[in-house]
Amino acid sequence: MKKPTVISTFAGGGGSSLGYHLAGFEERLAVEWDANACETLRLNFPTLKVFEGDISKLSVDEALALSGLKVGELDVFDGSPPCQGFSTAGKREFTDGRNQLFREFVRLLTGLQPKVFVMENVSGMVKGKMKLIFAEILQELKACGYKVKARLLNAMYYGVPQGRERLIFIGVRNDLTCEPSFPLPFTLPITARQALFNVVHDPSELTMLLEAGRKHKAYADWHLLKPGQSYSDIREDKSGFSTIKVDPDKPCPTVTKSCGNIGMGGLMHWAERRSFTVAEFKRFCSFPDDYKFAGEWSDAVQRMGNAVMPLFMKAIAENIKQNILEITP
Repeated sequence: MKKPTVISTFAGGGGSSLGYHLAGFEERLAVEWDANACETLRLNFPTLKVFEGDISKLSVDEALALSGLKVGELDVFDGSPPCQGFSTAGKREFTDGRNQLFREFVRLLTGLQPKVFVMENVSGMVKGKMKLIFAEILQELKACGYKVKARLLNAMYYGVPQGRERLIFIGVRNDLTCEPSFPLPFTLPITARQALFNVVHDPSELTMLLEAGRKHKAYADWHLLKPGQSYSDIREDKSGFSTIKVDPDKPCPTVTKSCGNIGMGGLMHWAERRSFTVAEFKRFCSFPDDYKFAGEWSDAVQRMGNAVMPLFMKAIAENIKQNILEITP
């Protein structure tokens, strides 16, 4: 059977791309502006066409030419517009410029007219005053000619050993008979200890992290933390809520971009005074052990912190393939 097609925007280091590939999709084009992320994409998907640059500079005609498709032929249009402006960890300001990049997604969606679209964002979009932005986004997506539903899903119920709640928008073009749907949870949470079974480290990287654990001031009170606690649990000023000693008997907490800064808002090993290796973060994020990341330790961890978890996206893509595309006349 012919593979369903997908174009990925805000593709990052390939988390969503890998999910679609695992689900049996043919990715025709990935759009990403960060040079390190683009290098990572090319390392893992050498035949994939990558548009490296500002998404606002990509025209609908160029996207069609690069993907080899006509208007309306694309099966899935995917994107995860940068979400820092919506995040509960940020200031969540209406005027945050990063909240407007979804308009570029809408522009391409309108021009390409795919059968289905998927848009991922943080849970903060439906909390507090940001609900107004959520309503605006939902209205604009529907105005593109789609039936749209949004749901909060947690990646830890889809094979990812990480507590990571995300808001998933799914739209189905109005001329199609199917309704948007979401994958049902299918796994019990996997613990951090289970995820790291038989993990193999890069020796030099492990040495670097252990040395940083001995010298960096952020690890000075590591021994005072119980597994699962953050520094805000032991400090009078309640600072350091995002610096957490991971509980080995629970899923890993959310891996964020800041985990790529040693000691600053990162995750700490429960048994050793250090952060986690790239190999360990791959396990927490459901990337295969042989997945390649360009650059240094911090680059790789930041790519994973920003990524859509591959097995999470695989579940979403398989549901679209089976319950929407395959029953569409």
